[in-house]
Amino acid sequence: MLKELQLSLSVFLLLVCGFLYQLTLKSSCLSSCLPPFKSQQGPESLLSHRRGIVFLETSERIEPPPLVSCAVESAARIYPGQPVVFFMKGLNNSTQLSTNSTYPAFSLLSAMDNVFLFPLDMKRLLEDTPLFEWYAQINSTAQRNWLHVSSDATRLAVIWKYGGVYMDTDVISIKPIPEKNFLAAQASRYSSNGVFGFLPRHPFLWACMENFVEHYNSDIWGNQGPNLMTRMLRVWCRLGDFRAVSDLRCLNLTFLHPQRFYPISYPHWRRYYEVWDTDPSFNNSYALHLWNYMNQEGRMVIKGSNTLVEKLYRKHCPGTYRDLVQGSAEGTVTAGLGAAHR
Repeated sequence: MLKELQLSLSVFLLLVCGFLYQLTLKSSCLSSCLPPFKSQQGPESLLSHRRGIVFLETSERIEPPPLVSCAVESAARIYPGQPVVFFMKGLNNSTQLSTNSTYPAFSLLSAMDNVFLFPLDMKRLLEDTPLFEWYAQINSTAQRNWLHVSSDATRLAVIWKYGGVYMDTDVISIKPIPEKNFLAAQASRYSSNGVFGFLPRHPFLWACMENFVEHYNSDIWGNQGPNLMTRMLRVWCRLGDFRAVSDLRCLNLTFLHPQRFYPISYPHWRRYYEVWDTDPSFNNSYALHLWNYMNQEGRMVIKGSNTLVEKLYRKHCPGTYRDLVQGSAEGTVTAGLGAAHR
């Protein structure tokens, strides 16, 4: 009888210990056992541990317009295992907007598990790069094209520091990019800087930042952006013309064919807002650049229009389409003065 009592007591104590252990484990997991992205605190930690997708907003705008929301949402859907980090100048550390219905796009993006919205602190991001001294001395109010120039500088520094893929906020992702170190051709022998990706501390980006400072001229649109990438690529590689839909490889980087991101070239940007007899497959593309900078006419995504851009929204950013376009007669995709739209 005594042995049975002792056995029962031992079993009871084991159960109690197990319960207390589980309770302690759950308590200690409040931070460390959260989903892998949301447990991280800052952009440096996020981008240092995983290859991220980076977007920038260098204007003071808080509420992303539908095209920006679509770009971020589509990236989050295509890269579910990677952090999608959106740096916004208009944010600060005390901004509380994630549940504010006044900002539906902000709320939509904040709710995505792998999307992170952070204040854009240029000074901090440019530290330890050739751009830091230039930024400390520049009078931004006296610079032409400052929204674009500041974006051009920041994207170089962020990807150099942490690695990953930079995308303009008018780029809709449609399938994963397999390359690690790449530039995107806008045309034969001409590089864009609207999409590019590198491993951390790649020497090509360091050379780009040095050239940025050495040949700085904000009066020439694109001088610190696609023109910079193109002139540095010509120094780095002996460029030839593309053959068929093949990419060009040079040393430790890949120059991707224009079809990868620019299957519709900028002179024909209106084609995105037209109805096609037969929709293009975009089988050779990883993402689509919608040339929002060209859209001075204010072309819109219109519910039920059956245009190519409406179909892209429905397929690749359904949350944006549902909340920001489908719920109203029209949803603008124009971005006003926002940067990172080329």
